[in-house]
Amino acid sequence: MLIRFLKANIKENIKVLRQLSNEELCKKNPELSQATIGEHMRHIIELMGCLLDNYEEGIINYDNRNRTIQIQSDVNCAISVLERQLAIIDKQNKQLSLIHNCFSTEEVLPTNYFRELLYNLEHSIHHQALIKVALYNFPHIIISDSFGVAPSTLEYRKQCAQ
Repeated sequence: MLIRFLKANIKENIKVLRQLSNEELCKKNPELSQATIGEHMRHIIELMGCLLDNYEEGIINYDNRNRTIQIQSDVNCAISVLERQLAIIDKQNKQLSLIHNCFSTEEVLPTNYFRELLYNLEHSIHHQALIKVALYNFPHIIISDSFGVAPSTLEYRKQCAQ
């Protein structure tokens, strides 16, 4: 179920990106504190990439990740990376180590692949919600009702509609 939701989330990002030009991807948005849609998409993509690229090694460090500027400025590059992630995301759950330095000293926490997938899903949804605000500046962009909305919220809305 989790991987199905993640694949749907990645496909939503691809669908939005396919509607954007490189100029729109790179446009600074006052609604995003002058950040760009591309910067937010790159952030989503790179965190997921950090998990997927380090799955075999079993050590994840989101703070020490590659930052590829081309992902935030080239729609086709971003789509290509997302399509690669779609192709390799379906992996078995296993124990991982999460390294973080949120509190200035490096700390290692036990985690697992599925827990980190859930983190990445929630992280992507959070950034999609921000991206959605900027997308309203582009009336030609079609956004799904689920873009930037948590699965639990979607379920709650269904129950309220009944």
